[in-house]
This record gives sequence, C-alpha cells and structure tokens, in this order.
Amino acid sequence: MNNSIRVNCTKKNLKLIRDFVTQYLQELSLSDVLMNQMVLAVDEICANLIIHANNEDPTKYIYLTITEPKNAVQFEINDNGVAFQHHNYKEPDILEHVRIGKKGGVGIALVKRIMDKVEFTTRNGSNACLLYKKIK
Repeated sequence: MNNSIRVNCTKKNLKLIRDFVTQYLQELSLSDVLMNQMVLAVDEICANLIIHANNEDPTKYIYLTITEPKNAVQFEINDNGVAFQHHNYKEPDILEHVRIGKKGGVGIALVKRIMDKVEFTTRNGSNACLLYKKIK
C-alpha cells in the first residue's frame, strides 16, 4: 500500500488528500468516527499549508507520508512555504467564535484536540508538521 503522496498547492487537491488518507486508514479497521477525525485533522493542516504557507501557488508542493509506529498512526506533512509560527500561536476561545459567528481561526485548535501530538519544525527552509494518534 502506498503511504505517501505529493500534490501541488491548489485547493482542488484537498479532495485528493482526503481520499488518499481515507483509503489508507480503511485498511486499519478503525471506527468511522476516529477515521473521520484523522482525515479532518490532516485536511485542516494541508489546507492551511496550501492557502497560507504557499499562497495557493501551483508551482509549490506539499508532501504527506503516513506511517504506523507501534499502536499509532503518524502523518508527516512537509512543504517549503512560509513556516507556521507555532510559538506565537494563541489558542482561540472557540465558544466566543461561535457566539459572535466568526468563521475561521479554530483549525489548529481542532487539530490539537483530535490528535495526541502535533509538532511543527523547520530546518533549512523545509517545514514539517507531525500529527500522531494512538489507535489501540
């Protein structure tokens, strides 16, 4: 089974990524809820990278690799766009966002609630986001 995909930075490729992740995870016999949560988390990170880090530039790419460390699933998403400044990230008040009807700005908070570990690193102009989820 193929465990990696490379797509150029256009929003139309988000469906391709979701389908790839879904197909991979279906082989692991996970609950629908768990599988859909992980697909959502990967989709959110990839959307942020495509839209914000790479300005939807079709000449740029993101790379997704899925591995299975012991009793877990790990997603590594790499790009060469503008690095996410995670040390400046302040978690939003989601209830306040809902109350005032604000759209957007809660994706990273949602990903952090779904996944067991979320890490962002940058080395030599290359960025990586690591998403880790225990499955057993």
